[in-house]
This record gives sequence, C-alpha cells and structure tokens, in this order.
Amino acid sequence: MKIANLFVAGLALLSITGTASAGTLDDITARGELRVAVQTQGPPFSMVDAAGARTGSAVELAELMATEMGVKITFLDFDWDGLIPALMSGKADLLVADMTPTLPRAMKVAFTKPFMFTGSTVFTKAGGKFGSTESCGAAGTKIAVLLGATGEKEAKKAFPEADIKSYKGGGPLLLDAVNNGQADCGVNDVSAVKGQSTAYPAGTFTIMPEMLSKEPLAFATRYDSQDLLIWMNLFLDQVALDGRLQTNLDYWVNSDDWKKDH
Repeated sequence: MKIANLFVAGLALLSITGTASAGTLDDITARGELRVAVQTQGPPFSMVDAAGARTGSAVELAELMATEMGVKITFLDFDWDGLIPALMSGKADLLVADMTPTLPRAMKVAFTKPFMFTGSTVFTKAGGKFGSTESCGAAGTKIAVLLGATGEKEAKKAFPEADIKSYKGGGPLLLDAVNNGQADCGVNDVSAVKGQSTAYPAGTFTIMPEMLSKEPLAFATRYDSQDLLIWMNLFLDQVALDGRLQTNLDYWVNSDDWKKDH
C-alpha cells in the first residue's frame, strides 16, 4: 500500500514538474510571435512617425529582443494607463515604455533591471509668467500631468497648492494643454518632454533645468513569466556589453538625431 502511494505521489510530482517546465518563452517560441504592449504616442520611446511606422527607443529594443528570440513581433498600442492592464490580462507578453518601476506598480507586474535613468521635470510655455519651477507652485496654478505616470505623483508632492490636472493618453497631450493655455505648467519625464517638444516650433516651451526626481526606467512582464524576466535581464546585460544599448540611447534619448529621420 505504501509503495502504491509513493508511486502515485511520484506520478503527481512528474506531472507538476512537466507543467512547470512549459513557460512563457515556450509559448512565444511555439506561436512564433512576441506580443509587446507599447504606448500609442510617447516619443522618443514609442511613436508612429511621419511615414506611418511604429518606432522609438523602446520599440527598437523590443525588436532586438524578437530578433534574438528568432520570432516575429507584434506591437499592441495602448494609452499610458492601459499598459499594465494589458500585460496583466495576458494580451501582451511584456511591455516596453519609459516606465518607472515604482513599488506600487511592482505589486502588479515584474520589472526588469533598469535600462536607463531619468527624472520628472517641469515645463512651461516660453515667454509666460511661469518662468521657474517655483512659480508653478503658486496656489491655483494649473499643472498638467499624465494619468498614472510618476510625474503625477511628483507634481502632487512638489506643488500641494496647485490644481493638478490629469490627462488620459500620452505625453503630447500635456504639451498641447500648456501650449493652448489649458494648463500653466506641465510635469513629465524629462526625456519624453524633450522628445515630444520637437513637434513644435523651436522655443515654444521652457524646460526647467531642475529635476523633481531621479528615477530608473525599466521594462516589465508578469510574475508568472519568470523565465521571460530572466531572459530580458540577460538581454539587457548583453546589449549593454556589446554597445547596442548605448547606441540606441545616444540616438533616441541623448540627442535630437532621430528627428531628421522620423
């Protein structure tokens, strides 16, 4: 009887082990497709350019991932606040964006190691009465932020007396709000602000030199996709070592070189 019980237990263990061995990487390989959630419009990390092509820093890194995996890639477009729900629902295998791996977000999704560091900054319309970070903190000042973004939290903390206006969508909405006078100041990731402001005539905005925060940026997958998370971290190590990551960031984030091509 004891031997029979041990035999049954062994079969159960083998069943569990066999199930556990089939991970997200196996699923991606089997379907021949990597499904990636990206922000609809968030240059320089993700955008549709003048030729109608999906491109950007995060997009190109995701394409490199797919190439290394030997599969095709499918991009799924979402507003900022839809990225994590899309990942959690299983619509996407991973998300790539200029997302800060905050502790509350990490309660929902598993973040990779940082691929770069940035921070939130304040911007205003050039030539207006709001010419400094401090001036944006006056009581009643309308400050545009992106719903669910780190800048929303930083703005509320830095400007407790201001009127924080949260916009659902992408960073360009904040620039539009400030440019059109719907908001006095805006707060967003400095890399995003610099990249997105290039769509306007030079000198339209004043971007403050002070940073409200210093933050890492990372990609994410689900906690039940530990095999994919380990692979993504190894990928980031590899492209950092062979220079492909720095080349990407120098083109898309650390300069305006991409503007002439897109």
